[in-house]
Amino acid sequence: MSSITGELTPKGINVAKVFRTIRRWPLAPVAVVLFLIIIAIFAPLVAPHHPLEAKFEKRNVPPAWTEEGTSEYLLGGDHIGRDILSRIIFGTRISLMVAATVLAAGAFVGTVLGVTAGYFGGIVDEILMRMVDFTYAVPFILVALVAAVIWDPSLQLVIILLAIFTWPPFARQVRVETLQLKAMDYVAMARVSGASGMRIAFKHILPGIVPTVMVMASLQVGALVITESVLSFLGVGIPAPDPSWGSMVSQGRNYVATAWWISFFPGVAIFLIVFSMNFLGDWLRDTLDPKLRQL
Repeated sequence: MSSITGELTPKGINVAKVFRTIRRWPLAPVAVVLFLIIIAIFAPLVAPHHPLEAKFEKRNVPPAWTEEGTSEYLLGGDHIGRDILSRIIFGTRISLMVAATVLAAGAFVGTVLGVTAGYFGGIVDEILMRMVDFTYAVPFILVALVAAVIWDPSLQLVIILLAIFTWPPFARQVRVETLQLKAMDYVAMARVSGASGMRIAFKHILPGIVPTVMVMASLQVGALVITESVLSFLGVGIPAPDPSWGSMVSQGRNYVATAWWISFFPGVAIFLIVFSMNFLGDWLRDTLDPKLRQL
């Protein structure tokens, strides 16, 4: 029997090298994320049933591997006879679309405002940072509940609300990075050479901030998925009957004792994407930060 000290297995596989590769590269998280992206893109082709198709005779049917389960519904049916697996697959599309759209908007706005505040300083910095403080001070859930009362819950409303409360972390962190970079010698040389403030800020300073933005964006994906799920759980997120992981968990809370699979499997999907993106974000931080690479 081979050990992990570098010996080869009977098939010639270096076990130690395999373990080092697994520890060095985030293979499992990347595989999970790519898998979810693929099934989200090809949801209509992958899903065995339409997510809104209900068969009353299949309501609360257990998963296929249980005694009363059926192979037609591999992960079981919900309280009105819809296929749990198909709804999770289509819910993946909604969750990833919300996360991608919100991150693109939040990262762009936060980065631009953070670079502007950090480089120009003065009254500009003061106004932008007070906007960040005000956004942090406003309770997000309360705003979401009020918005859902004023406007009907919709996918667009969820994206707008999340985007409004996503840019402040980017702005604050980017401002700190900008304050450090603008004191570097190459920025002083660019200033002496006659480069304008906007050119220095977005041509010389911004490229040095991109790794930080990438790490923050990867770590924010999990938080956005959970927040969207919480909104759907509270009934102010993705409106029924569109499938959403959070709304599926909410719909199954009254059947936990008799049909646990309705909430359990969407919860597993939320766990997988959050865990994978957090792990990937940690790896990006360790890889892109020169100080951490020296440890």
